[in-house]
Amino acid sequence: MLSFFVPLGVSASLVTLSHVIINGTLARSAEPERIIAGYAIAMSLMGITERPAVLLRQTCSTLVRDRRSFRAMRLVALYVFAAIMAVGLTISYLPPGRWLFGFLFGVSGGQLTNVMNVYRILMFVSIFSGLRCLYHGLIISNRRTLWLTIGMLVRLLGMYVLSQYFIVTHRVTSSNVGAIIFLVGMAIECGVAVWEGTMLLKKRIPEQSEHAPSLRPSGIFTFYRPLLLSSFLAVIIGPALNGMLGKTSHAETAIAAFAIAASVTNLVQSFFSYIHQIVLNFYRLDSGRVLRFVISMGLIPTLLIGILSYTPAGPWLMTHVIGANESLMAESLRTLRVFMILTIVFPWLDYCNGMLMLRRQTRIMMGSQAANVTATVLTLVILILAAPGWNGIVGALAQSLGTACELLVAAIAVRRGKDEVPLAAR
Repeated sequence: MLSFFVPLGVSASLVTLSHVIINGTLARSAEPERIIAGYAIAMSLMGITERPAVLLRQTCSTLVRDRRSFRAMRLVALYVFAAIMAVGLTISYLPPGRWLFGFLFGVSGGQLTNVMNVYRILMFVSIFSGLRCLYHGLIISNRRTLWLTIGMLVRLLGMYVLSQYFIVTHRVTSSNVGAIIFLVGMAIECGVAVWEGTMLLKKRIPEQSEHAPSLRPSGIFTFYRPLLLSSFLAVIIGPALNGMLGKTSHAETAIAAFAIAASVTNLVQSFFSYIHQIVLNFYRLDSGRVLRFVISMGLIPTLLIGILSYTPAGPWLMTHVIGANESLMAESLRTLRVFMILTIVFPWLDYCNGMLMLRRQTRIMMGSQAANVTATVLTLVILILAAPGWNGIVGALAQSLGTACELLVAAIAVRRGKDEVPLAAR
């Protein structure tokens, strides 16, 4: 299990280096604030429009066991890519796009043109990302996860070389540079995934599996659609957190402390964000072993955040690596301590989601995500009224309790269906 899990965790953690390379390159421009802001705004929207593509990874790794099923999966992916391109072209070249960036994101003038140009490049990133995730599903289900780390390392190398070219030739003159670096990196990683996935289709994956029924696109959509809807529900949480933190006693400090603490927590948790794949690939073989693995691995994020929160390692990280001043460091550490609740909850939520995907009960994930959103917003409102002086802690506690409510709903569903045997196991 470790040989399967560790490459997944490493590849997820390395994703953060992509953004470090891009932001470090854009910081070399003559107007770093304007250029980085333009790239960040376009990326925030791309993160939403890319979600349907990323979900192809879980769908493919769960459902595809032979070449016939993969052909159906590939057809579904084509529908998804067509929808992403239609949305991207609408945003990029029609009035709704200018309204979206102008009204919702507050961008105007020359910066609006800059952001629009960046998004016109980034919408192609979503296509390469989706194609990559489609073949990642094959690679994961065939337990060749080392190729995810290899693909990420090659991607980072390509991005770094291209970034150095832009820096050396003094061509960091617009936000487009960041989008181009990201696009090239994603295309490289996609190429590695497609190559390995194609080899698996030719050499290891049978035309039709004896242990699982072949699926049609309609059956795949039944599994995929609830995942998609629940992921869009989750989009509400980010704006709600930032909006309500702006109503705390010290809004700027609260937002900054929450952002720092959340980034550290996400960096630690990213390594452990593939527990659902352990369930999907090993639960049928040895459920007890999977449970023991989750118990042991699930404690590590909490221990790491605890070390950063209560030992000198935390202040050193905040001041020397992140660059926070004394007051922001103290507020960030207080917020980070509350995020320990989230690190306790998240591995078990990922485990339960893996069980729901294994049983093809993804519709329940819509209800659990709705519980998360409801609990998060209610907690935010209550804390803003009762304890606005808690600042960044308000956001950390709301997000943690929201995730705990999502786990509660998912765990109840898993418990009720404990006697169900996955179709592929019969």
